[in-house]
Amino acid sequence: MADHIKITPAEGTWVVRAGGAVLGESTGALELREGDHPPVIYFPRGDIAMAFLDGTEKTTHCPHKGDARYFSVVTKSRTLQDAVWSYEDPKADVAEIKGYLAFTPMEEIAIERI
Repeated sequence: MADHIKITPAEGTWVVRAGGAVLGESTGALELREGDHPPVIYFPRGDIAMAFLDGTEKTTHCPHKGDARYFSVVTKSRTLQDAVWSYEDPKADVAEIKGYLAFTPMEEIAIERI
């Protein structure tokens, strides 16, 4: 694994909300720390209400993790464009995050340990 990336189980129960709706709750989330960036919580896809997410055309590439695809979150009042990402086929060094989703922290999205 790249020396600056560390993936560990995210202790406790984590919840993600958007527009007041609970999108998911998990005891199996992962915490990814990369360099001096804030930690990112990755939720197992099976713990997320995928009906709230729409796949988009956006993709990005990370030299350490691979190619990410994006999803928008559809709330009652608006669509949060490209607010969720997933590494569908991550590099071997970060294979643990395959099948997991990460959410962009913003005013409309809350990621909390409960």
